[in-house]
Amino acid sequence: MKIHLVDGTFELFRAHYSPRPGRTAPDGRDIKATHGLAQSLIALLGQPDVSHIAVAFDSVIRSFRNDMFEGYKTGDGVEPDLLAQFPLAEQITAALGITVWPMAEFEADDAIATAAVRFASHPEVEQVVMCSPDKDMSQVVSGERVVMLDRRKGEIIDEAGVVEKFGVPPAAIADYLALVGDSADGIPGIPRWGARSTATVLTRYGHIEAIPTDMANWDVKVRGAGNLMAALTEQLDNAMLYRDLATLRLDVPLSETEPGQLRWSGVDRPRLEEVCEALGLESLLDRLPEVPE
Repeated sequence: MKIHLVDGTFELFRAHYSPRPGRTAPDGRDIKATHGLAQSLIALLGQPDVSHIAVAFDSVIRSFRNDMFEGYKTGDGVEPDLLAQFPLAEQITAALGITVWPMAEFEADDAIATAAVRFASHPEVEQVVMCSPDKDMSQVVSGERVVMLDRRKGEIIDEAGVVEKFGVPPAAIADYLALVGDSADGIPGIPRWGARSTATVLTRYGHIEAIPTDMANWDVKVRGAGNLMAALTEQLDNAMLYRDLATLRLDVPLSETEPGQLRWSGVDRPRLEEVCEALGLESLLDRLPEVPE
């Protein structure tokens, strides 16, 4: 079997900002993102290799990381019409019969990472497919057993693909993001550390703490190495903090412990009809896929 783990937050944002026309419920609420998410999930369920699936959401765009670093991402600046759809998205996803993981203390990425590592260890699981292009997820990619899927591009990224894209293996992704920064998460990175120099240094030394503090001990050639080392020495504490922020948690308390618990057995028809009627999305009921045998 394959396990498909979907980043519901990403799917909501993608649908909300898509060029498709807007959509409103009978009561006037903006439901463009919810409608787009539902269509996307129905399309995914219709694919022949999708039988076990879960969707994780950031029920609030805040987590334990905000207590660690004031500049970490929050829901500030997110359009209210989009934020208001998160509960609707969780409702319609559950009505589709899909396991839903609403995150508050942790983030959706943490839930997906926890599940990916957990279920990849089961011998009956052929592959775990993390449906997200988020670079954070790269750190739990493993060979061809745990992969990322960019559904918009139809692109699979396995471990070799992570190395090709970032220049470092999955084990060094958190270090890479700490040094280069990640504007999407509010991680500023370390001055002067660009993508190329960071990849070169981490390919040689693996992790931040393994980088020699004495330039005389560097056995890798990097342009401006002296400036890089000076910046890292000055902001080493920040670099270690940023790595902690970028590191996905693998201990999210998900109640599902066996891959069979994620098996999709069809929609909850009465519940789905109720949600669709309230939102004016009855047309979705005519597009539902058959349950895989």
